Amino acid sequence: MSERRTPPNQMARFGPLFAAVWLFFLLDPLLEGWAHRDEASGIVGMLATIAFGVVYMALWFRMREDRLRLVEASPLRFTAPYLGALALLAVVMVLSLGETGMASVVYIAVACMMVLPLRVAAVVVVLLTLGSVALSAVEDWGSQLGLAFGIVAASVAIFGMRTVIRRNLDLLRAEQENADLAIENERSRFARDLHDILGHSLTVITVKAELAQRLLDRGTEGDVERARTELADLERLSRDALADVRRAVEGYRELTLPGELARARTALAAAEIEAELPNSADEVPTDLRELFAWTVREGVTNVLRHSGASRCRVALSPTAAEVRDDGAGPTTPSGSGSGLAGLRERAGAVGATVITEQLEPGFVLRVVRA
Repeated sequence: MSERRTPPNQMARFGPLFAAVWLFFLLDPLLEGWAHRDEASGIVGMLATIAFGVVYMALWFRMREDRLRLVEASPLRFTAPYLGALALLAVVMVLSLGETGMASVVYIAVACMMVLPLRVAAVVVVLLTLGSVALSAVEDWGSQLGLAFGIVAASVAIFGMRTVIRRNLDLLRAEQENADLAIENERSRFARDLHDILGHSLTVITVKAELAQRLLDRGTEGDVERARTELADLERLSRDALADVRRAVEGYRELTLPGELARARTALAAAEIEAELPNSADEVPTDLRELFAWTVREGVTNVLRHSGASRCRVALSPTAAEVRDDGAGPTTPSGSGSGLAGLRERAGAVGATVITEQLEPGFVLRVVRA
């Protein structure tokens, strides 16, 4: 399974650049080493300072990669080598450059605040602050309050940045979980609808194929004629099932009669309306399947929106589709709704008629082709 990465935003893209800007404060150790370039300590100090900056930036890039993978804190086994290298190089800088090498302590405090658990990082920052002041007093380097302030200020800034990053990561995780759930729900719904579309049709096709085979095996004239009839039905059912599957795959929300029956069953159950629906649409001719699908959609939609019904019945025949409920019926006068008007246009195109009837109680929507 490929590792999930979140698209980098501006902060993630330029984060290492912002970190690199603060390497400006390593110029003092470099200049100090350059001033003593004719001595071994100066050369060692410059090399240690350059290596320190490289390791520090490598840690930033590592943290950036982890953030893109929605990892808030890298395992210590991955970050400990960076912290160890920074500490070792900082010691070399202090030993070779003296007081100016203490600039590395601020970067170490920042690195600890980035990668260690917050409580541990806070303890380390306090120890670094106190240790820096104590060491400066022993070496008689004068007041190091500025260094101590820099350590604390930089650590607090990184703490704030880490808090913001954690909240952003939580939001991204929640969004991705919601997206995963939506995909899974859609996948389940597609599988359910595809099963409803194909399940009964394939069963009927199998039964008819077996029957045709038995009739052909008998070989009598009547059986052969009946086998031809079964094979003709078999061809029609296969073509209709194939057309339904193509519509479902090419445009999942395009209209199919089996798909509308499946969705009607789900919608009525969700509305706690008792539903009586046909198990298949096999007897409906091919040229009426789309019209009857629109009939089911319009009728069930009206039941859900307007009727207040407790029961809904959908009936299909080779020449008619009917949606009947025991509710109050549409709130608009018969025929005035845009849905019914569109249904009448579709029905007229294939020589069918839309009939609506108000019952006591209930309402019937019927599309019939004589």
